[in-house]
Amino acid sequence: MYKIQTNASGTRSIEISEEHLETIERHSLLKRLVPSNGIVDETTLESLKHNIKSIILNGETDDNKALCDLCFNVLYHDNMKVFGLKELIMLYVGWRDSKEEEEDGTVATND
Repeated sequence: MYKIQTNASGTRSIEISEEHLETIERHSLLKRLVPSNGIVDETTLESLKHNIKSIILNGETDDNKALCDLCFNVLYHDNMKVFGLKELIMLYVGWRDSKEEEEDGTVATND
């Protein structure tokens, strides 16, 4: 279980599970989400929510429970704001990088 800060003062946070991160990865939810200027704003958060709704409503996946859990527990959480989305993106990138390093390490030891 991970915890992200959702405001600058550090008084609010949201817990992020391994399953949430795996759902983000499985559906490539953060891919091409941040605009080319690199600025994460309210529009970025709304776009992510809209993308997930589209996936669920269009029946593009059998993974609706995991997507709904991500929505209820993270994206639509009362504390989730733009600051929290930035923290979530940073957590995801770090999590993905460490996961790739572990996989590379496992492959390297089996050679």
